[in-house]
Amino acid sequence: MRRLSLVVLVLLGGACHAPAPAPGPPPPPDPRVAWAFLDTLEERTFRFFWERADPRTGLVPDRWPTPSFSSIAAVGFGLTAYPIGVERGYVTRAEARRRVLTTLDFFLRAPQGPQAAGGAGHRGFFYHFLDMTTGRRFGSVELSTIDTTLLLGGVLFCQSYFDGDPPEEQAVREKAEELFRRVDWRWAAVRPPLVSMGWRPESGFLDHDWRGYNEAMLLYVLALASPTSAVDESAWSEWTRTYTWGTFQGQAHVAFGPLFGHQYSHVFLDFRGIRDVYMRGRGIDYFENSRRATYAQRGYAALNPLGWKEYGPEVWGLTACDGPADVRLTVGARPRTFWTYSARGVSLEGIRDDGTIAPTAAAASLPFAPEIVLPALLEMRRRHGGALFSTYGFIDAFNPSFPGGWVDTDYLGIDQGPMLAMIENHRTGLVWRTLRRNPHVVRGLRRAGFTGGWLEEAAATP
Repeated sequence: MRRLSLVVLVLLGGACHAPAPAPGPPPPPDPRVAWAFLDTLEERTFRFFWERADPRTGLVPDRWPTPSFSSIAAVGFGLTAYPIGVERGYVTRAEARRRVLTTLDFFLRAPQGPQAAGGAGHRGFFYHFLDMTTGRRFGSVELSTIDTTLLLGGVLFCQSYFDGDPPEEQAVREKAEELFRRVDWRWAAVRPPLVSMGWRPESGFLDHDWRGYNEAMLLYVLALASPTSAVDESAWSEWTRTYTWGTFQGQAHVAFGPLFGHQYSHVFLDFRGIRDVYMRGRGIDYFENSRRATYAQRGYAALNPLGWKEYGPEVWGLTACDGPADVRLTVGARPRTFWTYSARGVSLEGIRDDGTIAPTAAAASLPFAPEIVLPALLEMRRRHGGALFSTYGFIDAFNPSFPGGWVDTDYLGIDQGPMLAMIENHRTGLVWRTLRRNPHVVRGLRRAGFTGGWLEEAAATP
């Protein structure tokens, strides 16, 4: 808590406040109202991927309606969305299957190589952003190991979901397998056993590797699972060695400020009841860790040490998202710094908070703490109506403290995806139970040292 106190002391100009007791969950909403709201939110969010993806390539824009490049992570969330649409009756299985095949075919055929221009990837990895028109590297962006991982999460989900006899479903499985086997994880482990954050043809590997704790749990599970180029098993223990454990807002958990770090891997992996060596030592699992991080954020909003408008137990949620402007202003006689896109968050490691709230931060935590998430989502919609909740569900972010108030105009694919998938995981567990059958997921978790729960049964299945 000492480091947190120093951060708050600096931000408040010398006034340090001890955390107040966190408020308990609010009264539960009417179940019929809550269920109808989730129906609406889920279908609208699904439509973002179904209607905005390029039907020729399957590429999903990074954002909309602002014209943008494609995010390969958003494509992975799109692949995750299509089977959800089948189960919900939004599209037919045949329609979803065709969209998935189109997407897989694009990535299999997209040129790979070390050249700086004209390619989509190298060594099985893909560039962070691709041009929506050409499907090639956008600008000088890096070859991204984490964004390729999120793409592969959707690929493997489709591989396990489309398990029928029709030739098209067999083709989905085979193409997904080829894409997964092509990724050269050992090449990306330039400082073994850890995996580099990325590579550029102009300058080589980035200086930093993926170290814990953040969204890269899925990356290491898949890197350990590879049947062609798996990294050494010591990668997982090296990853966990750099965790920061402590108590923030009364919640003891592994620290990471933006909530997306507690959500992205959980979109695909069911961590309930399974533990690695680190979590066995703490007596919890990663699902419980994310639940505590969610409660800690709500507790911070209720305390509201920086005095932002609307923060409280009913409205909360900090993560990577859009923001109003990169500017420093005097607001209410206090100097305030605001940002555009930034990874906002709070934890015992520090605070990055400019009053911008992202609905996805709460919504993608729905399975962890529905008793506080659902009321928050309903309240955000009630307060801001159609300005915040429109064609494809929740707009990316809003900031009531910015002069005149600010509400984003864009939807972001990497925020839409976790909302949709985690709503479905909360309601039916679809993504989790489907990927529990995937042999690559099972292999990767076991090589990382996970035991217990559903993994024991999966390990006993031929």
